Amino acid sequence: MINYEKIKPFLFKFQPENAHHIAETVLRLPNLCQIPFNPILEKLFVADPVLEQELFGRTFYNPVGLGAGFDKNATMIRGIEMLGFGFTEIGTVTPLPQAGNPKPRMFRHVEERTIQNAMGFNNDGAYKVQKRVKERYPFSIPIGINIGKNKITPEKEAINDYTKLLRTFKGLGDYFVINISSPNTPGLRDLQNEEFIKRLFGEAKTLTDTPILLKIAPDMSEEDALSLTSFAVECGADGIIATNTTIDYSLVKHPKDIGGLSGAVLKQKSFAIFEAIAKELYGKTTLISVGGIDSAEEAYKRIKAGASLVQVLSALVFEGPELVKNINQGLVELLQNDGYKNITEAIGADRK
Repeated sequence: MINYEKIKPFLFKFQPENAHHIAETVLRLPNLCQIPFNPILEKLFVADPVLEQELFGRTFYNPVGLGAGFDKNATMIRGIEMLGFGFTEIGTVTPLPQAGNPKPRMFRHVEERTIQNAMGFNNDGAYKVQKRVKERYPFSIPIGINIGKNKITPEKEAINDYTKLLRTFKGLGDYFVINISSPNTPGLRDLQNEEFIKRLFGEAKTLTDTPILLKIAPDMSEEDALSLTSFAVECGADGIIATNTTIDYSLVKHPKDIGGLSGAVLKQKSFAIFEAIAKELYGKTTLISVGGIDSAEEAYKRIKAGASLVQVLSALVFEGPELVKNINQGLVELLQNDGYKNITEAIGADRK
């Protein structure tokens, strides 16, 4: 197996965004299935019936997914599957292509095992991304499509961007995610209000039968988060993803004054919001937890709290490609130790 700890110092000599491009170059190779290290990558997938569950009309072979922000343009879907993920989420995609915020816009906080990003929804735009997804879909693992508004779109016209994206990707993807929680598009988090949620889901449900989830920020109070997510479910949301990145810069020693923090420092804040939501919404909708998950124990904690699925992203930077395998193998052991025959028995165990 590749020794990531030996490779990591070399990768960390590159600017974070450049290191990401290196990873993308490898994972998007058209003949990835034919290159010599493919057998090594294939061994990263953990196949065990105890981890399988049915959601959104699809089989999830394991509960660990890749969070949005890594594969923004749907160029790495095959490579991501080979890393062992049970599902992947592309995007955030906007109607028009956009370059994102000025560089540098991604930073490592190595001591805190944290990434700070101010990318700003840089992506190739709906037309190109839709063509790539169409080439792959339906895929062997479920694909989520994370959608957001263009920076130049006024707040009062934001709903048009979301409905346009739902039309563009109609019939593609296994679920959509409404992203109104990124801190990197001016005014985006202002859309986290009941008026916008009601109108958006009212229109969205007339455009697609594909499940639509809402992703929220970790920087609101638990009361506000619960109120917003409960209202979203009442309006038709098929699930909640908690949480996006945080703008609580006090969590790292040397923060930049832009972007959001993800990784280890988000763990406590993200879980607190998730648990507050799960206490009320577990059993009423599908819950996905993301933020600071870097081990089987942390993933299991979120699952027992009510998460059907979990997502990782920043931990890959610090743990390497074996992260997903290690989490899934650990989950198998934890489930078996607790006497569960299937992961569905453990989901929400702390709520029962």
